[in-house]
Amino acid sequence: MKTGQVFAADLGASGGKCFAGIFSKEGFRLAEVHRFGHEASSLLISDARGRLTERMYWDDLLLFQNIVKGLREYRRSVGARLDSIGVDTWGADGLVMSPVGDSVGKMYAYRDHRLDGMIQKVKARIDARRMYSLTGIHFQPFNVSNQLRWFVEHRKAALQRGSFYLPVPSVFYFYLGGVRSVDSTWASVTQLMDARTRKWSGEVLKKLGIPADLMPPIVAPGKKVGRLYPQLAKAVGLNQAKLIAVGGHDTASAYAAAPVKRPEEALIISSGTWSLVGRLVSRPVTTDEALAANLSNEGGIGNTRLLKNCMGTWLVQELKRGWQNADGHELRWADLDRATHESPSFTAFVDPDAPVFYNPPDMERAIVNYLNKTRQPTPAARGTFLRIVYESLALKYRLVNEQIEQVTGKPSRVIHIVGGGSRNVMLNQYAANAIGLPVIAGPEEATAIGNCMVQALGLGLIRSLPEALPLIRSAFPIREYRPEDTSRWNQVYERFKRLLR
Repeated sequence: MKTGQVFAADLGASGGKCFAGIFSKEGFRLAEVHRFGHEASSLLISDARGRLTERMYWDDLLLFQNIVKGLREYRRSVGARLDSIGVDTWGADGLVMSPVGDSVGKMYAYRDHRLDGMIQKVKARIDARRMYSLTGIHFQPFNVSNQLRWFVEHRKAALQRGSFYLPVPSVFYFYLGGVRSVDSTWASVTQLMDARTRKWSGEVLKKLGIPADLMPPIVAPGKKVGRLYPQLAKAVGLNQAKLIAVGGHDTASAYAAAPVKRPEEALIISSGTWSLVGRLVSRPVTTDEALAANLSNEGGIGNTRLLKNCMGTWLVQELKRGWQNADGHELRWADLDRATHESPSFTAFVDPDAPVFYNPPDMERAIVNYLNKTRQPTPAARGTFLRIVYESLALKYRLVNEQIEQVTGKPSRVIHIVGGGSRNVMLNQYAANAIGLPVIAGPEEATAIGNCMVQALGLGLIRSLPEALPLIRSAFPIREYRPEDTSRWNQVYERFKRLLR
């Protein structure tokens, strides 16, 4: 195997990590060089009528500063030679830039409430069935289609001739080396890209009133798109490394690292704040059945990810955050996990994707209200809250798997759980129990690994992504969970389905 060194910036909605990916004659090695936390800032603003409105923003400059810190740490811990840089992020948000490259306003966070009514406004301008047949993406509040439609409704005066839009990963390629393109995996989730041609849909843009020249060029993952600015390279002590488009949507990178032997039989779950539950298919599936199931066709790397965006551990993270605020100190995950394990099973269920859980001011109160409304018992202890969420997530995975099986006509025979959530032993076991299939968990840093592998593809270090799978299997621990107590999970699944109906 050819040798090389790459840098992967993996930016999530609650933290960022920077890695060195080392390809040598011995194989592949991933080394974390920098990690940092971040979150959206929330503030109240009085509108023109004097009503208080909550706004949520990301600090793009803080994120960029941490990428630069990561490059400096790479220089200190690995060396001065770097072949390429790749950036992946969450799959929403971005910045409109002025013709000279200044941002037009702040970067809104995707849970900002300005988007609460935008799906209906988008559907009023384009038929929902037509939208799905073109883009393959189902309707979510955070879709960039909604975000840019809101912008042209409320901020159109800020647009000038030559203004341009940069999706989140493109923002950092722009700051690193003036690059304005976006890769096809990220473009696909905007609900503005034609799923078959992998170009911006002129029809969708026109109907939503979004100027076509606002949108960046779409490039394939693995393409060299630029180089690190010479001044920036000198400042961090590195050479002018290539900038390579990767699977800019973190889910695309994570799926690329799943050690799947038979894609047509594997359910893949990228597990974290969101759970992206899906399967790799050869071409988009935009049937009425797929539309009714709210399945999205996201651009993959040589394939399509037929999946559903399910709320993942967001509910758990928000419960923990609320309890920490109430207690005034940090809570340890080990203590919360022990309390969950010791709590009674199957006391109640929630639909993790119910709108009330999308961005409530108090997650515990939101769950209590949901349980009261559905006439279920209210937990007396924190561990029971967490157990309800984890069991409900596993049962939702089963429901989505059944929808995917029905749409594709092919049964799943194994589940691959990748990403940070693959460390969650309890949720992995619950998923195996609920679905009745073995779970293969890992690698944990799947997104960064997939990021590195696409860079390696662009550099010619590997010839194809399937060639990367033996490297991944040999370099990272993979754990297996076998189904247990399936008859009881089958019984409670019927209760869960009745609740969702």
